[in-house]
Amino acid sequence: MMTGGSPSSADRLETLLAKVKALAAEYYSLTGKPLGVTGEVAEYVVAKTLGLELVPPRTHGYDAIRRTAAGDVRIQIKGRAIGPKAKSGERLGAIKRDAPCDTVILALLDPATLNPREMWEAPYLAVVERLAVPGSKARNDRGSLAVSDFKRLARRIWPDPAEVSVE
Repeated sequence: MMTGGSPSSADRLETLLAKVKALAAEYYSLTGKPLGVTGEVAEYVVAKTLGLELVPPRTHGYDAIRRTAAGDVRIQIKGRAIGPKAKSGERLGAIKRDAPCDTVILALLDPATLNPREMWEAPYLAVVERLAVPGSKARNDRGSLAVSDFKRLARRIWPDPAEVSVE
């Protein structure tokens, strides 16, 4: 949408993120390492796709809000660029514990494009309980769950499982 002859902030952000995603994907294909923008891209993509409101940067414990009739739901957003042949040990970034948070959303992004492939949502308390189970230094000390662990606690919210056809 254009207003007054100049692009709107939303249009400029879309254009900027398209460039960032292309650069990050090219960097990954050349080096095999992420550029370090996956989290920011995931936050934006999740908020836009699910109609969430991003909170200001550095808000303690959550990244977005879902407005509902029952009240606001505070959401931590995690992103991970994982291809179809991902290793079983792929992990999420650290989950903020003792946060004023209600739910955690994981966006699995295509590493070649950083476009979303799937989104999963788990109750924050279930995630924190899982982090407290003894046996894993990454989980217990760093607050990092394996993607497979997170998926066991979560439900897929995008694409809607009811709308995905099996061919």
